[in-house]
Formats: sequence, structure tokens, C-alpha cells
Amino acid sequence: MRALVKTEAGPGLTMMDVPEPICGPNEVKIRVLRAGLCGTDLHIEEWDDWAAATLRPPLVVGHEFFGEVVEVGPEVTSVHVGKKVSAEGHIVCGQCRNCRAGLRQLCIRTRGIGVNRDGAFADYVVMPETNVWTHPDDMDPDVGALFDPLGNATHTALMFPLVGEDVLVTGAGPIGVMAAAIAKHVGARHVVVTDVSDYRLDLARAAGADLVLNVTGDRSIADAQRAIGMREGFDIGLEMSGAPSAVNDMIANMNHGGRIAMLGLPKDPYPIDWGKVITHMLTIKGIYGREMYDTWYKMAAMLQTSPTLFAAVKGVVTHRVNADDWPDAWAAARSGACGKVIMDWS
Repeated sequence: MRALVKTEAGPGLTMMDVPEPICGPNEVKIRVLRAGLCGTDLHIEEWDDWAAATLRPPLVVGHEFFGEVVEVGPEVTSVHVGKKVSAEGHIVCGQCRNCRAGLRQLCIRTRGIGVNRDGAFADYVVMPETNVWTHPDDMDPDVGALFDPLGNATHTALMFPLVGEDVLVTGAGPIGVMAAAIAKHVGARHVVVTDVSDYRLDLARAAGADLVLNVTGDRSIADAQRAIGMREGFDIGLEMSGAPSAVNDMIANMNHGGRIAMLGLPKDPYPIDWGKVITHMLTIKGIYGREMYDTWYKMAAMLQTSPTLFAAVKGVVTHRVNADDWPDAWAAARSGACGKVIMDWS
């Protein structure tokens, strides 16, 4: 089968023919139809310090995908051949304290597909039955491939109550855009999105943001608050950029008692104004991945009941590239003039 492989330690990837994965007793074999390109995949191809410390080549990369079940192991009972599926890409141990307490998203031995074991940039991928999420038969393949990043957006956006709140989203990548759409869907009063890319801010505006702000311009976040009639700071912050300046701008513009959910991973450590955090009584919550599997139920239900949200999520897909032309997908993602880049493996 075709697979996009990190063959050795160093920059680059190779599309090559590898044996099809074998389906174990409790596993499901999936024919990949669509796969989404994530920032993690860019780091892996570039082979930065994080990738060098984390991956052990050779490895099939990729973790965002949608496909069709073609085989199930003899002990599988809940997933059937022919079903359209995505999968939770974090595989947990089931034995640590958090797993045994039902907090699987906090497993200390989590292994990620495409990072710690072979992933989904291939014609076939094998997943544990417990990680497979079954979709309706008519699920849009592009949207199905977004369930991993949509889960990040949902988990972050719903970390704190949003109804009637003023929400600041820093970072208008695909996850930030989807989080803004979710905040409006849930009932936030004002949703403001910041970024340095007008292209991505246009995606946020199309997804329902009340105001978008390019922070490289003359207007500040405080100016944006005044423009929409906000008298106090933001109640909720959703930090999606990993940029130190965005984090500090967010902290400076939060209301007393504000709550911040942080998903964006920084490249390096950085200082923040802890005095402001303390005196403004802010809550800061780190977010990684999705809740297993409460987040999956929530995002599936929201998409099934809201055509507006479904359209907003689908709207973050701006590029579709044939898998054989995978370098074009990386070029599009690195250009910054894109939302989500999807590779077609069908």
C-alpha cells in the first residue's frame, strides 16, 4: 500500500510502498479516504527539536482521517465492515490512575498515531476498536476528517460556560475558527478573533465571529472591545496561537475573574504577567486533545442539529490535494494562506 513515511531521523518524508497493517483481535482495519494535515505533521516533516525528541523512525505519519472499515478482528463487537469512521488518535494504557478513574484523556502513557505508532497517511490504518468513532453513512468525508481538530476546538471552547459571555479567541487557524463558531453556536454574546493573517481572519468572520482583528495593524484588542460596546474585559479567553504576545494581550484584556483555556503550544518558554493573573483572579486551564469520549458525543450532536455549525466547520477546508501530490499539501499549509488542508487518499 501507499504510505507517507518518516524513513529516518532528519528533514523530509517519503511516499513509498509498505505492507498493509495487520488487524489484531481487538482492532479495526480502515481504508483511509481523507486525511487532514496538522501542524504536528509540519513539525515532523521539518524534523525540529520536538520531532527529534519524540519520534522513532521509520514511521507512517498522520493522525487526522476519515475512512471505511474493511476488516475487524475476531473480538470486535461494536464496529462493522462498511461503516464510515474517524478515530481518536490518542491510545491510552487503561491501567494508570487516570484511566482507571475514567479520565482517559489524562493518561500518562498516551501514545499517538502518526507519532508513537504508524498513522493514517496511508491507504490503510489499524486502530483499537475502542478508539473508532462511527459516523452516519452520509457523513461528508471532509468533515469526517476534521473530527480530531474539531475535538480540540470543542474541548477548548466548552471548557467554561459560554452563554452570554464575551469571548476572545487568539489564533485563527482551523481550530481557532471552529472554536469561534462553537462559541456562537452555544450562545456567547460577543466573539472576537485575532490573528496576523487577513486570510484566516476572513475564515473566522465567515464562521460567525462578531469582530476580527489583525494585531499587526493600528487597532488594539481594547479598541475592538470599544467598537462592539463592551464595557469590561473578556469573560472567556480561548488561546489557540501559542504566541507569547497573544497570551499577554489576552491576559491584559480579561475581566476580573476571567477564565482562559489554552490549547496553542508555544515553541519556547516565555514570561507572563503573573501579577495580573493573581490580582485579576484569572483561571488558566491547559488543554490537550479531547475528552474520551464526551467531546466526541458533543461535537457529533452539534453537527447533527445545526446546519449553520456544520457549514462553518466545513468552511475551514480550503485546500484538497491528491495524496500522491502530498508536497503541494505541505506547501499550502506553510503558505499561511489556507485553512485546513485535506489529502484525498481515495
